[in-house]
Amino acid sequence: MSFNNKTFWLILFTLVSYQASWAQDITVSAQNCIKNVIIKAKDNNQGFETLGYSKLIITANPDLVEGKTDSIFKIKREKKTLVRIDSSDYNFKKRISKQHLYQTEKLSRFYHQKNKNKEQVLATKMAGFKEPVYEYFALQLQPFSPYETKFTLAEKDFTSPVTNSGLYLYDYTFEKDIQLNGRKVLIISFKPKSVKKNNMLTGKLFIDAEKFSIAKMQLQSIGIINVSSVHEFSFDEQAANWFPSKSTLTIKKGKSKNPVKILGETITFEGNNPLFITENKKNASDFIEIRLKTKYYALKTENLRPLKTRGISVEISERAIAKKENLWYAHLNDTIDLRSNPTYVSVDSLVEAKRIENKIRIGRKIIKGYYPVSFFDFDLRYLFKYNNYEGIRIGLGGVTNEKLSKYYKIETYGAYGTKDGFFKGMLSNSVKLNKKTETWLGLSYKDDVSEIANTGFEIDKKAFKIYDPRPFNISTFYNHETWRGFIETKFIPKTESVFQITQSFIEPKFNYHFLNDNQLYTNFRTTLFTASIQWNPFSKYMQTPNGKVEIEKRYPKFTFQLSKSIPNLWRNDFDFGKLDFRLDYHKKFNSNHKLLFLAKAQYAFGDVPLTHLYNHSPNNLTKDKLIQRLTFAGHESFETMYFNEFFSNRLAFFQLEHQFPKLEISRQIKPIFSLVSRYGIGSLDHREKHLNIPFKTLEKGFMESGFELNQIFKGIGFNAFYRYGPNQLPRFEDNLAIKLSVQINLGFND
Repeated sequence: MSFNNKTFWLILFTLVSYQASWAQDITVSAQNCIKNVIIKAKDNNQGFETLGYSKLIITANPDLVEGKTDSIFKIKREKKTLVRIDSSDYNFKKRISKQHLYQTEKLSRFYHQKNKNKEQVLATKMAGFKEPVYEYFALQLQPFSPYETKFTLAEKDFTSPVTNSGLYLYDYTFEKDIQLNGRKVLIISFKPKSVKKNNMLTGKLFIDAEKFSIAKMQLQSIGIINVSSVHEFSFDEQAANWFPSKSTLTIKKGKSKNPVKILGETITFEGNNPLFITENKKNASDFIEIRLKTKYYALKTENLRPLKTRGISVEISERAIAKKENLWYAHLNDTIDLRSNPTYVSVDSLVEAKRIENKIRIGRKIIKGYYPVSFFDFDLRYLFKYNNYEGIRIGLGGVTNEKLSKYYKIETYGAYGTKDGFFKGMLSNSVKLNKKTETWLGLSYKDDVSEIANTGFEIDKKAFKIYDPRPFNISTFYNHETWRGFIETKFIPKTESVFQITQSFIEPKFNYHFLNDNQLYTNFRTTLFTASIQWNPFSKYMQTPNGKVEIEKRYPKFTFQLSKSIPNLWRNDFDFGKLDFRLDYHKKFNSNHKLLFLAKAQYAFGDVPLTHLYNHSPNNLTKDKLIQRLTFAGHESFETMYFNEFFSNRLAFFQLEHQFPKLEISRQIKPIFSLVSRYGIGSLDHREKHLNIPFKTLEKGFMESGFELNQIFKGIGFNAFYRYGPNQLPRFEDNLAIKLSVQINLGFND
């Protein structure tokens, strides 16, 4: 038989076609395998309890570090100039040859039932600290279950490859089959269909060929930091299922010119500065890596009690902090790691010498707006303020801390307005009834001024702001002397609640009369019962000896508030009530875009004076020129609405914001650009009762849209908004508002 070119090409084409068809069949087969894993995930995701010993170290391999003295040069205009001699590499190698940089250990009992996880920390040991830094236990480092809808690596979320969403995001490839624990296991690798810079999740799934359950999992993310995570499972013959046996996590420096902060901004990997080079062109962070190893044992799969988390994902008791030598030797004693014990000795001495624990304590207080001095935390919010009624308001206040008592506190402040010439103040006493639920019972007295018709939620914490711009422009206030009895509690899971009774004598500090039952009131008394509840059903919480902490904020969040006057009690003048509702929703995308939605519905009924109505949070001055209205932007306020322009007893408010990723113009200039739209509508019953103050109502609605360019430099930015719709003003200039913004980033994200 003759062999010509035509025959050769026919055979070659047939072989190529066969291989292509075979490869396609393998791909389809791999995807079908993943589909079976998803279908059977509910059956394979069996409940269990297990002990787990975890050890996290921050270290480096001394063999990789040259340990020599370097010459550092500066390059400018292609000329290299010697800056200094650097011996840090030598000192770094000397140190890590003897010890790790840091380490912490813990022994926990893990509970897993019906997609619910709970970790109960039984013992913990954190180098340098008598009381552990609880924020560490809240870090989301790697997934616990392979059947979670999202995988978290070093606090970055990725879509799981074993979900229906993952089928559209990943390509799957069958590699081979092997034997694990005497069972046939299929190895399927996955990678994203669309690779984006610094946002890649790849890995391998080891799938039981019979049960379609996950027997092993390898995950890897390469980008600004390089993260690898390996989860190993063992097959339990009695339960006929795979359960965790051990896991490892490794974090190393990736590609970044700038410093990278991870683990709640606790660890910093230094960037590569192109202006400065050394002879070996490496620094310490090129060798540093974070390792987390967890070993699981004492598995229990039968006779499990129903898991009642009461909203708690991580629980740490005071007993877990106390040293238990027999427990350490039984579970946590690692004799292989010769650098482990010297790490504790060295770090303990360093933390004590540098008084790091005290610095962390002070830092936590400052973030919340307090500065501790002995047993008293001074409240920094009271030091300086300004508004058009009081002028410059100077004050001093604070609250007693745990050094005085963990079960009793006194809160107080005093302030003086240079323009109105009056002193104001508050004194509050409260006692803790329950430590675990943080239930406080208290009584307070306050004599101060408040903005009219600006009803807030009692449960809202007064956020610390280095500068609060909105009150700068307000001139209409009322004085109130208020007695308050209250209970604050977190008794209901995933909620914070305030229940209170207040009795107030109110005197408006502007020309206003309220006509009610043919009687004019220039001042009046109110007695109100208020229940205010913040409910975060999707958030995760940690129970510590100091109380509950929200460790993972998830949305939506809901706030409810009911206020009702109590007739014939303590000379109450009016019978009225108020219902307030708020929905807060944030959605962050993998592309670092962020969508924020806020909705409010508020209703006041009965004989409601102007002081207790709603003003829609205006933030614009009644000036003719645009430049005269150039002030500071508020928060969730209408920037183009004039003060006292509208009042309502019924209202609805909606705000939609699209926040773009940071614009990295330079290392110090990273503004955040947002597009914002706001809409409000309202109405007012019995407008004729409110005398001597001109205003409008909002039946036709109010609309404004604009952009925000925040944190351009040192927290300063600017915003621009435009009013449109039925309440648009005749002159173009009057509908425009340009504002400065002040947003100081203290390193904590919402």
